[in-house]
Parts: sequence; C-alpha cells; structure tokens
Amino acid sequence: MRTALAKTIGCDAPIFAFSHCRDVVVEVTKAGGFGVLGASTFRPDLLEQELRWIDDHVGGRPYGVDVIIPSTYDREAEQEAGDLEKLIPERHKQFMEGLLEAAGVPPLPEHERERIQREIVEGRGNMTPDGARRLLEVTLTHPQVRLVVSALGAPPPDVVEKLRSRGIMIGALCGKAAHAVRQKAAGVELFIAQGTEAGGHTGDIATMVLVPQVVEACEGMPVLAAGGITRGSQIAAALAMGAEGVWTGTIWLGTRESELTPFEKEAIFVAKAEDAVRRKARTGKTVRMLKSKLSEAWEEPGAPPYLPTPLQGVLYNEAHARVVRAQRRDLYSFPAGQAVGTITQETSVREVMLRLQTEYLAAIDRMLALAEG
Repeated sequence: MRTALAKTIGCDAPIFAFSHCRDVVVEVTKAGGFGVLGASTFRPDLLEQELRWIDDHVGGRPYGVDVIIPSTYDREAEQEAGDLEKLIPERHKQFMEGLLEAAGVPPLPEHERERIQREIVEGRGNMTPDGARRLLEVTLTHPQVRLVVSALGAPPPDVVEKLRSRGIMIGALCGKAAHAVRQKAAGVELFIAQGTEAGGHTGDIATMVLVPQVVEACEGMPVLAAGGITRGSQIAAALAMGAEGVWTGTIWLGTRESELTPFEKEAIFVAKAEDAVRRKARTGKTVRMLKSKLSEAWEEPGAPPYLPTPLQGVLYNEAHARVVRAQRRDLYSFPAGQAVGTITQETSVREVMLRLQTEYLAAIDRMLALAEG
C-alpha cells in the first residue's frame, strides 16, 4: 500500500483522514495514515492552538490542513466578518425560530448563546477567500504541515505561489473531471476525486465512475478516491482504478476520538445509507448530511431561499447547537456520507486503521488467487 504519494508525503499507508477533531488527526497520523484537520470553522487564534497541539502529539510526523475557499460567496459578509448576524434577513431568522419553537426546542441559555454565536460568527466568517487566507497564515507557521487542501475549488494564484514557496503540497477536491483539469492549470498537485456518496459538499457523480475519469484527466499526477470508503477492499479497488490512496471522513465520526457527543454518535449509529441526503440547509451549498425534519423544512414550499456562504451556516449552526443541547434526534443533521449506514457502534481510530489494512490485504489475496486460478 506504500504508493508513490505515500512515500512523497511521508506516511506509511495512503489513508487520508479528514476530520474537524485534532484527536482523530493525531491518532490516524500516529497509526501510519495522514490526518487532515478541517480548519474552516476555526478562528485563527483557535487554529493556532489546535495546530500547536497536533505538532506536540504526532511525534514529528507530517499532517495536513483543509480550508474552504469558495468561488461564490457573500462579498459583503467578507467585509463584515465580525458582524455577520446583522446581514441575515429577518425573514430567515423568523423562519428558523418558528421551526424550533413549533418543535418545542428551547432557546440556549444566554451565556451559552453568546459563546456559540461568537464561535459560529467568527468561525464561519473564515469561509471566504480572505478568511481562508487568514487561516493559511497561521498554517504556514507550522512546518509539519505538508499538505493544504482547498475545498470547493482551486486556491487563488497568490495562495498557490505562497504554498509552493514553502514546499507544501497543494490538494483540491473535485466532483468532475473538468474540475480537475481547471485545478491542474491553477497549480494543484493532488486531486481528491470526491464521489456523490461522500459527506459534506459533493457533486452528482459516483466514486466508481469519477475516479478513473480524474486519473485520466490528471495524466500521472496523484489522485485520491473519496466517497463511501469504509472497507479495505474499497482501498484495493481505488488503487486498481489508478488512485494512489483514499480520502476518508464519515468513518471517523463513530470513533471514541471523534468530536461528536454521545447523543450525536447514537444518531450516526442508527442512520442508514439512505438517510444521508444532499441539502443546502447547512451552508447554502449542497451538502450530504443526515436527513431530519430541520433539513427537510428548508425544502418545503414557502421556505426562504438559501443564503449564500457563509450566512446560511451562521443561521443554521446556532439552531444545530439548540437541537444537540435538547437531544432531538428528529431534528438532528450532521454532514455524513452514505457510508454512515455501515457505522453501527463506537470503535477507536487505531481499530479502524488496522481493520482497513487487514481487509486490504485480504482483498489483494483474493485477487491474486483469481489471477493464479
């Protein structure tokens, strides 16, 4: 499993793990994989704390950081990053409040609301190009970061130049081969072919269809397969299609190192593959997430139009905090891929890493037996 990419970037197994949780990033990296911290919802000062902690716990191993650099977003919000709530229309606020009141979800205590609102506004405000640049300035002070991934498109030219000057590999997620072609022209060096099965911001093309197309479009440059990967046999399939590793996310939600609360993990454990739907309620862009009454209410006739990034996220995430505090599973949504249906109980990161590699070897043995037979 030690592909050329794994050798280049400095990991033992090309299992890339995206997580908003530093503990997952550290444990995957220590287990021989490559952890990537989702940084877009952190304030710069909090990101500095997270990266410093990771530096201190990975034993000198390299890791990565993922930021969101959207091509379409609310430009006024970029200028008013410290006071985004005032940009949310009253109609949208009333609609969300009406949903929660009708469902009997109590408001947050005032001190908790102030804390949540501050974290959401200051974090979601970084989901713009200028916000991403602020996060990258922090990232560049940590030499163990060997990879920066741009979600939602290729990074701007100034970002590419700065990252290259520091010897940091540049990655980007793509949902079409055409995306990969544009990203390659922009200076991207690692292409993450993210199928529609994946959690978070996804496109329409399935992983098995997308990966070979991106491999061909990138002409020998490294590609990771993403979307629905929870088994070692799928890693073998990805490598067979020409990828040099896999990008995983949903599989880590059920680990004890995950950032999710026990209530949230239980929602993950009972969810089925068909419960992971694509909706815009969370960020204003299409996100595969757990279906709930809250996500579906925004699809109904009469619902307000979705707000652009990052305003929809500011509006949604306070409501999400209220739902979690009230432990209302019927209203709970979280970004998760269709692979959520295979996650039924709590495990550890090390157990997952061992199982993936054991299953991979078993799959290779089966294929060799077929070839010999």
